[in-house]
Amino acid sequence: MRQTVLVIILFSSALLFAKDYKLSSPDGRLKINITDNGGLQWKITHEDTEVLSPSPIGISNHNMKVKKAVTASINQTIPTPFYKKASITDRCNQLTLKGQPFDVEFRAYDIGAACRLVYNGKKPLEVNGEATRFVFPDDYQAFVPYVNDNRSGDRYCYSFESYYDEQRLSAMFSDSLAITPLAVCLPGGKKAVIMETGVDNYPGMFLKKGAGNTLATEFAPVPLKSEVGGFDRLNLIPTERAKYTARLESQQALPWRIVLVTDNDAQLLTTDIGQLLAPALKLKDTSWIKPGKVAWDWWNNWNLTGVPFRAGINTDTYRYYIDFAKKHNIEYVIIDEGWSGKENLMADLNADINVPAVIEYANSQGVGIILWASWRSLLNDTEHVMQHYASLGVKGFKVDFFDRDDQEVIRSSYELAALAAKHHLLVDYHGLKPSGIQRAYPNVVNFEGVKGLENSKWEPRSGDGPLHDQPRYDCTIPYLRMLPGPMDYTPGAMRNATRANFFGNNNNPMSQGTRVHQLAMYAIFEAPLQMMADSPTSYEQNPECADFIARIPTTFDQTVALGGEMGEWVAIARRKGNVWYIGAMTNWTPRQLKLDLSRLNVSGRKAIVFADGINADRDATDWTSTELTIGQQPLSISLAPGGGWAAIVN
Repeated sequence: MRQTVLVIILFSSALLFAKDYKLSSPDGRLKINITDNGGLQWKITHEDTEVLSPSPIGISNHNMKVKKAVTASINQTIPTPFYKKASITDRCNQLTLKGQPFDVEFRAYDIGAACRLVYNGKKPLEVNGEATRFVFPDDYQAFVPYVNDNRSGDRYCYSFESYYDEQRLSAMFSDSLAITPLAVCLPGGKKAVIMETGVDNYPGMFLKKGAGNTLATEFAPVPLKSEVGGFDRLNLIPTERAKYTARLESQQALPWRIVLVTDNDAQLLTTDIGQLLAPALKLKDTSWIKPGKVAWDWWNNWNLTGVPFRAGINTDTYRYYIDFAKKHNIEYVIIDEGWSGKENLMADLNADINVPAVIEYANSQGVGIILWASWRSLLNDTEHVMQHYASLGVKGFKVDFFDRDDQEVIRSSYELAALAAKHHLLVDYHGLKPSGIQRAYPNVVNFEGVKGLENSKWEPRSGDGPLHDQPRYDCTIPYLRMLPGPMDYTPGAMRNATRANFFGNNNNPMSQGTRVHQLAMYAIFEAPLQMMADSPTSYEQNPECADFIARIPTTFDQTVALGGEMGEWVAIARRKGNVWYIGAMTNWTPRQLKLDLSRLNVSGRKAIVFADGINADRDATDWTSTELTIGQQPLSISLAPGGGWAAIVN
């Protein structure tokens, strides 16, 4: 590992009293101008493009006084074994404004600008939101992920799953919150993306419409009292909140506020900013953390056919899932909801499933078991629960229904991750979006916070097709939702439908788009713990597809963006060892693409290719599989409406 190169240059005494500060990216194209005029503001430009007009930074109820400015250059390589790359490079220029009661750190990367506040007081401090705003110079088009489907009506209780409203900043709904990342379309094909990372002991950031072309910030206040509520009474809903949003400890760093700036959308597919600015690794030993794929029960409604037992949440069904996982070299099986009581994971267990026996059988077959739990049920005697199930051989917990990111929940997510690591347990967080904890605790192997495949189970029709355009969403989230971290989209549907033929069906769900659209997701969507959502029966009826999915790893050594446009199409190549895994997807628009594979150095190598069949526009399950030799010229591929293309290059 290359060590950090840190050069500190003190400003001249004249500059110490200046009101203006400047910072540039290493390539010189991005510039940050900071003004101290009774309050800090930053302005961002990218070459000749004004990205952000002067915009305030700070805490709402505390003024900051700048005393000193320090600059530094950072250039270091960080190993990332549970990521889309084996290592990442942190290369930027930094300016730190020393003051009271906060220091403010600014970083200029080639890909964007970031800033954060660091509380340097000696006593705890209560803060009430931030004065931080993002002011754009014009009324630009944006991709806005609004908060909706609140739990029990609380404004801040939400699963962080949002489709994107594509509208101008002026047309944003003034009464609605939005989550991040949020994209703003700049002139000349550029984009600015607002996001955050490094959220630790602090609430997550919501965005909302401000005056003019401004995005204002809002934060959930600290809960004082809560009650059981939400869907199926699985949530803890605050009934009383404090007047402050966070209580800061001495020397606490607040989250990074980030404005990414790109020349073209494909640059977003490989940026590492969410990982670079996340908290540093907190575990001494990570050798026990094993990423992999999971045979999942809930989406396919435990549907098995041709078996001599009644399928359901019972011992025989899970032995069958385990046998399927072993046969296809799938690392894990999830036992989702229904195995335990809602209030306690040690009591009211389902008599139809002998959980210890299932775990013992799975371990004998080299398959790990992951148990589902709601967040509030796992809070009940957490240490005892984790210790007990780890002693039985359980490999992790899927923790569901957080559905909040106030300070209490963020603190809890770190505490649970640390306790899980103590017992060598993986955790998959649902109802929570990634915020950097996955670098600090890489046993946090996935997050939901995405409108994944589960939504197809209840998707309504509107007019001549489904209400929501899932293929367009699928071609948007690699550019936005994946920026802060992995996502538990749960791909792998074997029942696939064209737009005209799709309908929601809870018991026998299908997907929008083609079969190969689903296969391509395994190369495109980041997930160290990646689900195979359909039933063993469906995969056994489609063995070539199942084997292809099973061969694709869930972490990689290198990632290369082959092209794309937000909401339209995406193509990504990922390498593990000497093998490349390539995926491409389109929205409902069919496409003829040319993929330039020259950067992969695979000319002359053999590839197994899955492509949309000639009739996939009529029957979305139509696909072809061929073997070909990669040439030196760009590879021509065809994508059906809602289609995909996938390859393994050996």
